[in-house]
Amino acid sequence: MPLPPLPTKPATLLDTDSLPAVKPSRKPRPARKDTTALAAPAAQPESAPATVAPRGKASSAGLLLSPATDKTGAGPRASAPGKQAPSTPAPVAAQRTEAATQRENATPVAVAATSQASAQAGTRPAVQAAQRAPAQPSQARPANGKHAARVKTARRPEARTLFVLDTNVLLHDPSSLFRFQEHDIFLPMMMLEELDHNKKGMSEVARNARQVSRSLDELVGQTADITAGLPLNALGSKEARGRLYFQTSAVHNSLPADLPMGKADNQILGVVHALQQKHGDRPVVLVSKDINMRLKARALGLAAEDYFNDQVLEDSDLLYSGMLELPASFWNKHGKDIESWQQGGRTFYRLQGPLCAQFLPNQFVYFEGDMPLYAQVQEVSGKTAVLATLRDYTHAKNNVWGVTARNREQNFALNLLMNPECDFVSLLGQAGTGKTLLALACGLAQVLETKRYSEIIITRATVPVGDDIGFLPGTEEEKMLPWMGALEDNLDVLNAGDQLGNGQGTEWNRAATMDLIRSRIKVKSLNFMRGRTFLNKFLIIDEAQNLTPKQMKTLITRAGPGTKVVCLGNIAQIDTPYLTEGSSGLTYVVDRFKGWPHSGHITLQRGERSRLADYAADTL
Repeated sequence: MPLPPLPTKPATLLDTDSLPAVKPSRKPRPARKDTTALAAPAAQPESAPATVAPRGKASSAGLLLSPATDKTGAGPRASAPGKQAPSTPAPVAAQRTEAATQRENATPVAVAATSQASAQAGTRPAVQAAQRAPAQPSQARPANGKHAARVKTARRPEARTLFVLDTNVLLHDPSSLFRFQEHDIFLPMMMLEELDHNKKGMSEVARNARQVSRSLDELVGQTADITAGLPLNALGSKEARGRLYFQTSAVHNSLPADLPMGKADNQILGVVHALQQKHGDRPVVLVSKDINMRLKARALGLAAEDYFNDQVLEDSDLLYSGMLELPASFWNKHGKDIESWQQGGRTFYRLQGPLCAQFLPNQFVYFEGDMPLYAQVQEVSGKTAVLATLRDYTHAKNNVWGVTARNREQNFALNLLMNPECDFVSLLGQAGTGKTLLALACGLAQVLETKRYSEIIITRATVPVGDDIGFLPGTEEEKMLPWMGALEDNLDVLNAGDQLGNGQGTEWNRAATMDLIRSRIKVKSLNFMRGRTFLNKFLIIDEAQNLTPKQMKTLITRAGPGTKVVCLGNIAQIDTPYLTEGSSGLTYVVDRFKGWPHSGHITLQRGERSRLADYAADTL
């Protein structure tokens, strides 16, 4: 590799004849009396050997040359004899070159003052400049432009990821703009076009589109220069520490020619590809809820991810079940210093042990061994817990509107549904486990028998399994009746016999009972729930797995004083687009309400519909 060109200004060269002999000692160099401008040694070429030969002798690899020469042109200077000169780091050498250039342009008085101060301090002016000024990319580039790629600068912090959002992400979660923490967000122009097309209407998607547009308008109003990026924390979101960038110019991409560029998805992919080429040292990731969009991006070599911020749990198997089986060594570790008392027909136990810290309020614990125990957690304080025994609803004398529990989980569910202290109950389970039947039986018993609630209100998400059959005639309840086939089926089971005890009621008795039941059951649509307040109602939300977390919040916040809310669903049967087991509204409320003293949850395990249904659920 050739050496850099020699300096052309003799006044800036170092006079080697006037320098004293260099000794191997570590003593500082004596101060110079003259005020001539001193040039800092230039950067050592990368092709020079790492070892230094003694003065006046040539080594086998050749004499280590310095780019600086004396004024007489006698040749380059060699290093001190017998002294290994440490190799100068590239940033320091580059800074010395920059410092020398600055001294050439400085006035003689300023240069003389700098040289005199450096001589008094016993250090070279170039070293002082390197210590005073930190290494910067602009100072690390030599004047001739060579070796610029090899010059090392100070280590920069890790580059923040640039996320390109697809339209469906914003339509799914309007607050997704503020969910990427310290990373930056880029919005393509085609995404704004699709956002504009979806803003009309009264659907949930249209409302989300309008909310995103309002958020973007507020962010743009906070900053004058849109090209520099908008701070995402301008609206008060402390978690969003990145910036928002818009596509402000046309993007030229090199996607395959067979991809039709008139399609919105392909245009967004072109923007991602162009950003990846422009920001080579920065990760660029496409975020989309569309599986096919992510597949095309990965086929083109682009990074693509799903939007995971709405996922409550990564695995549905980790969802809270509401019950806990006690280990075989439970009584050995927790059987000491037990306190017990009776209150309200129930027996309470105060236990101490390491497992008590894992209990949650209203969680059911059971031990099926020599000393069986079926109890509900009432209080938890450190390693101390208070357990209360349950009411046995498997016995016929404790039936609820003629319904008895057929397994352990149904007994737990009936204890929650009949408990007036539990304002929110969620039941999860596959088809045939008895979710709707248990909820209706408990609602009828507490509305018509104990008069605890005034009426039952049932609602559900109107998501069809097949093709839509079109508009339905009639009133609100008449329009909802086709969606409430499960309600009619369970009412027929509950009204199979009269409530006088023999189960052989006449047709007239059954008809009168059905009229009374229908007068206390109201079927409502989700579209008219906003703004309402339910007082002393038994609210049942059926098929809750098809609701988004925002819709669940809208429904549950309708509850007024004395209202009980019951959510039923099966997360394995989700029909709403862009909803998964981890992002369903039912999963959301189960995870958020666990541990609250006035809520409870049970996952029903065993189907009780029929032996045919149970066999089909296991084998098909």
